[in-house]
Amino acid sequence: MSRRLPRVKRFRNFFAASSEPHHSVALRSRSMWGRSVLAADATKSSPNFGSWSSRLRAVLLIVYGVAYLAWFVEYGVIIDRISVGISVALFLVIGHIGKSWKEWRTLPIGLALYAVMWFAYDETRGAADRVGMPLQVESVRNVDRALFLGVDPTVWLQRTFWRPEVGPHDVVAAVAYFSHFVVPVAVIAILWITNRTEWVRFMRRFATVLTIACAMFVLLPTAPPWMAAGGDRRIRLDALPRLRRTAGRGWRHLGFDGFVHVWVDGRDWTNTTAAMPSLHAAFSFLVVVFFWPSLTRRWVRWLTLAYPLIMGVSLVYLAEHYVIDVLAGWAVVGVSLWAWARIEGRLQRRHGFQGDQPADGPVVEEPLVRETVNLIEGASL
Repeated sequence: MSRRLPRVKRFRNFFAASSEPHHSVALRSRSMWGRSVLAADATKSSPNFGSWSSRLRAVLLIVYGVAYLAWFVEYGVIIDRISVGISVALFLVIGHIGKSWKEWRTLPIGLALYAVMWFAYDETRGAADRVGMPLQVESVRNVDRALFLGVDPTVWLQRTFWRPEVGPHDVVAAVAYFSHFVVPVAVIAILWITNRTEWVRFMRRFATVLTIACAMFVLLPTAPPWMAAGGDRRIRLDALPRLRRTAGRGWRHLGFDGFVHVWVDGRDWTNTTAAMPSLHAAFSFLVVVFFWPSLTRRWVRWLTLAYPLIMGVSLVYLAEHYVIDVLAGWAVVGVSLWAWARIEGRLQRRHGFQGDQPADGPVVEEPLVRETVNLIEGASL
């Protein structure tokens, strides 16, 4: 007779099944960071750290890191699409030094897929205008009020914690908010170079989250709190009391005035009604959950959850999102994890992968991983 697992254990097992290959998965990772490679390329893809190309790659990556840090100190975080694309492309080119021509041929395809995803996101504003869906203003505000017994969380947070002088919480909120423009991109780039199999798994979930979000941006254009409080010159609203949109205040306090100026100018070109769900909340949660099984210490696992939680509170405090936007972002991630766990599990059973593989047995590829990589490589021929 089977016994029902405790709630905490079921919660942990859901994360493991959603973001880590099961023991019976055709692909078995011995290490999250690059030691698990596609079986067909396991020997020829393994880097030779004694070769000149490996040393050159290491030196150039260090130079790249120093240059990025110098840029950050002078101008702040790179956030515009073109600059981010150039920096990612340069990082990937350096990371491919010494790799086979077969891997070099896949590089343009990977960059193109990355560009297409963000192009689709940027086009959601025009699509929403063409579809003509009504702008959600009072509905999301009312949901937040219902969740907090008549209180507007953003209004309460700003009245309680906002002061004319910048406090530590303003700096933390600003850093958390702008990490959205760095962390997911860095994860995608690093996995592409170090572990193509894990990159495929991450991109399945990432692309699913982005696709669902883009569809919701078109069907549910939503005014964020700062807009609902009358902060947009083009769309006059008064659903909330006056709020301050101060995501750049913490960075200005740290001395990054030029960066804040660029960000303020650039944000007017983005989809300002792409608020439901929050991609800031979704991607911060996805990154943590995806790498959750690779963390061996339990306290480290739970500590990493501070990142999406701090992100969520910061978004509400900075008037960028409602609480329901944050919860919707996390829910979309949950749907993506659940869906891919089911899909991958069925593919494993369909191809006859059952039971645990021996610890010292061969690394066998997951069929869908192989098919996806073959598609990328075939398109580059």
